[in-house]
Amino acid sequence: MPKLSIRDLELKNKTVFIRVDFNVPLAPGGQEITSDKRIRASLPTIQYALDQGAGVILASHLGRPKGKSNPEMSLKPVAARLAELLKLPVKMAPDCVGPEVAKMRPKPGEALLLENLRFHPEEENNDPEFSRQLASLCDAYVNDAFGSAHRAHASTAGMTKFVPQAAAGLLMDRELEYLTKVTKNPARPCVAILGGAKVSDKIEVIENLMKLVDQLLIGGAMAYTFMKAQQQAIGKSLVEGDKVDLARDLLARAGNRLLLPADHVVVTELKAGADSRVVREIPDDRMGVDIGPETIDAYCKVIAQAKTIIWNGPMGVFEKPPFDGGTVAIAKAVAASSAVSVVGGGDSEKAVKSAGVADKISHISTGGGASLEFLAGMELPGVAALSERQPSRI
Repeated sequence: MPKLSIRDLELKNKTVFIRVDFNVPLAPGGQEITSDKRIRASLPTIQYALDQGAGVILASHLGRPKGKSNPEMSLKPVAARLAELLKLPVKMAPDCVGPEVAKMRPKPGEALLLENLRFHPEEENNDPEFSRQLASLCDAYVNDAFGSAHRAHASTAGMTKFVPQAAAGLLMDRELEYLTKVTKNPARPCVAILGGAKVSDKIEVIENLMKLVDQLLIGGAMAYTFMKAQQQAIGKSLVEGDKVDLARDLLARAGNRLLLPADHVVVTELKAGADSRVVREIPDDRMGVDIGPETIDAYCKVIAQAKTIIWNGPMGVFEKPPFDGGTVAIAKAVAASSAVSVVGGGDSEKAVKSAGVADKISHISTGGGASLEFLAGMELPGVAALSERQPSRI
C-alpha cells in the first residue's frame, strides 16, 4: 500500500495518537453500550501499539452533539468497556484538549481515552488551532477510523499537518488493501451488485463502477427507477421521478453489462402478513418488495462465474421477512463463490450476517459512507492526509 502503516512506525517509548471509530450505539440515557462491535474492531491496532511499547491516546466522536458537551454522548461507557476488553486500565480524560488533558499523557503501555471530539465545534470545522492542540499531545499519529475517513475533520485530516508521521492503523490498512484490490486492477470477471432504495445515493458509484466491472446487477427499489426509464410497468413501487432521465442515460451507456430484475415479489401494501406474489410485470395496484426467483437464479449464475465481487445494498425490503429472500440468496451466492468479495457496510453487512455467511466474505467494510465514496472513485480526506510510504532502496 502506498500509505504509511502503523507497522512502519518506531513506537517504543513514543506517545501515539490513534483516531478510532468509537461511535457506538448507546441505550437511552447514554450509560450503556448496546453493541461493542466498533470497539472490538479497533483492538488489534491498540494492542499492537501497546505491545510495541507506546503510550496510547485514543480519540473518537460519538453521535451528533453539535459542538456542545452532552453527558448522554460521553465516551465514559466506552472507556469502561475498552478496559474490560484490553484487560488494562483505560484512563478517561475530562476533555480532548487543554492543560488538564496534556498532563495526562500516558506512559509506555498505558492507554488514555479523550472525551468526545465533537463536543468542540472546531473538530467538524477542521480548525487549524484545534488540530495543532490535538497534535501537541503525541509523537505520532495513526488513523484507524475508516468509517470517518470521508470527513475532513481536525482529527481525521487537519492534525496530520502538525505531526511528523501520519500512518494507517491495521483496520484502515485492511480496508484500503481490499477496496484497492477490487477497484484498481480486479481479477476478471468483475461483478458489482448494487441495491438499496435510491439511485441518487449511488449515482457516482454506478458511474465509476461502469468503467470497471464486467457486469452490474441491480436490485432493491433503485431497480424501479431504471425500469421506469425503460417504460416498464412498476405499479406503486418506489421510484425517483427526477432520476428517470439519468437512469435512462446510465442504461444506454452500460448496455448489456447492466442487469435488471426479470421478476419481482409484489404486495398491495407493505405490512406483516401481506399477500405477496411473484410477477414479471408489476400490476398497477402492487409494489415491488424483492427480486423474484428467476432473477435470483440469473444473478447467482453471474456471481458463480465471478473472480471479483463488490456488493453494496440489499435486493429488497430485507428488514421485513419474508421479503429478505432475494438478499439472503445473493449473500449465500457471494459466500459460496471463490472470488475476492468485498461487501459495503450497513444493510449489506446485516444481510451477510443474517444469512450466517459473514465468515465466508473476503472483507466486510466498516465504513458505509466511506466505502461508497471510495467505490465512487472519490479521494477520502482521511486517507489522503496520511504520509506516503517511501519506496525501499535496493
